[in-house]
Amino acid sequence: MEVEGMEDEGPSSQSELPQSEDVQSERQASLLLESSAPVENVFVDKKAVDKLTEGLLSHYLPDLQSSKRALQELTQNQLILLDTLDQEVTKFRECNALLDLNSLFTEAKVYHNKLVNIRKEMIMLHEKTTKLKKRSLKLQQQKQKEALEKEQQREKELERERQLIAKPAKRT
Repeated sequence: MEVEGMEDEGPSSQSELPQSEDVQSERQASLLLESSAPVENVFVDKKAVDKLTEGLLSHYLPDLQSSKRALQELTQNQLILLDTLDQEVTKFRECNALLDLNSLFTEAKVYHNKLVNIRKEMIMLHEKTTKLKKRSLKLQQQKQKEALEKEQQREKELERERQLIAKPAKRT
């Protein structure tokens, strides 16, 4: 294939811009094609290859760049969603912790009430034991008094019996 009519046209905008690695690799591939065809001599104009490359790039590059931007935006949005989801999970964990705290406070209140009841019962039992001790002491004192009175009564009776026992009279 010979393309010679395009040599007369002015410099392309591609030659003014720095060439990317893709363009350079395409040029090397075309040079390899030229050197690997020994049977047929195909002369390809360098300017034509540059213009075709430029046309190909200008046709596909905007779509690829917009796709790249869209993918970057989607990735950024995905990261934002992941952060938001992580925050929501943290909130749920805090809510569960609050529920656990509420149940702990309820349980603590129940145990506090039990302790208050036990304390009241202990005070009541203490009062009863104090009263019983006083009553026991009074009964013990009363029994001792009765025992003492009985002993005194017996001694009086013994003394009276001694006095009643006949004494022999003394002879003078």
